[in-house]
Amino acid sequence: MSDFTGLGINESLSTGLDKAGITTPTGIQAEVIPLALSGRDVIGQSATGTGKTLAYLLPLLQKIDAAKRETQAIILAPTHELAMQIYRQIETLAENAGLPVTAAPIIGQVNIARQIDMLKGKPHIIVGSGGRILELIQKRKINAQTIRTIIIDEADRLLDDMNWPTVKAVVKATMRDRQMLLFSATITPAALARAKELMRDPEFIVLKGQTDIPADISHMYFVCEQREKIEVLRKLAAHLNVEQALVFVNHSETIETTVMKLTYHGLTAAGISGTAVKADRQKALEDFRHGKVRFLIASDLAARGLDIPGVAHIFNLELAEDPQIYLHRVGRTGRAGRSGTAISIVTGKEAALLVKFAKVLKIAAAEKRLLRGRVVDSTPQRPGSK
Repeated sequence: MSDFTGLGINESLSTGLDKAGITTPTGIQAEVIPLALSGRDVIGQSATGTGKTLAYLLPLLQKIDAAKRETQAIILAPTHELAMQIYRQIETLAENAGLPVTAAPIIGQVNIARQIDMLKGKPHIIVGSGGRILELIQKRKINAQTIRTIIIDEADRLLDDMNWPTVKAVVKATMRDRQMLLFSATITPAALARAKELMRDPEFIVLKGQTDIPADISHMYFVCEQREKIEVLRKLAAHLNVEQALVFVNHSETIETTVMKLTYHGLTAAGISGTAVKADRQKALEDFRHGKVRFLIASDLAARGLDIPGVAHIFNLELAEDPQIYLHRVGRTGRAGRSGTAISIVTGKEAALLVKFAKVLKIAAAEKRLLRGRVVDSTPQRPGSK
């Protein structure tokens, strides 16, 4: 049985987690789940990739009264991509646990009439952007008076000067006895002050990020010009006999163009974007799992919750934005005792940043180059000196 039962998570959800291969809670989950189940307001701060989403979704799903046809929770996210990812995770958790909990993504720049139709079904949980959710509350298409829980993901962004008025208006539209949970990798003093303005005696949980990387992952990087990156990837795939690989980029807008470029070079590729419809995302994942495509292109947000066993290579076509994100990416290889290789294709400027990441994470990242079809150590030079 899952270790989550010791935190108060019920048997249905624990069984659902077992199906997904999740048995041991992370630090943030162990701290937050009992507090959330008890009804406390919580501010949770921990690094990217430490499991904050499950820390709030598990107690939320357990507390939803599925017998009532009413919306009971709102989850606010700063991007459409993250909102869709959270929505999919709710769907997966509910399905694995056999829970009749329903959810709906409500995001901007999408047909509002279709969303209004969706809301007629009274989904238990609404996930989305503050602006569109506020608009639908004002149109009385969302009954804010039945909302018992509000969760704010990436609170630093949602409590900044631009988003604060909208978030505050959404929260103020709900009942005073609501429960609020806020999560972020970093929380500024200004965001913390605003959070406390909305919350009732919140418990503040701060955890340092996990920085242990499996020892059987080797890290290397190749320096080139930005315009040469796809060509370097193509050559490395051939010379290293890469059967399949995850390729990371930083933004969802880059995914489609990367797929097109690789396809042009005769390499089979599919992309997963957080904003893609479920069927398209599912097809891309299935094609990759069954070996129909060689490369799966993803952003960090789109890759959340991905667990694809047997991936031996991870490519960073764009360098991660901080060490914890790099850690989260490379942790998708070298699983279950297998060895893995993390390869970053970087510009000179990115190389200097990668060296800093390596020091923070206490890993050895070797600069390499291709020489007559072989990968060899690069001649000594200071990374970034191009």
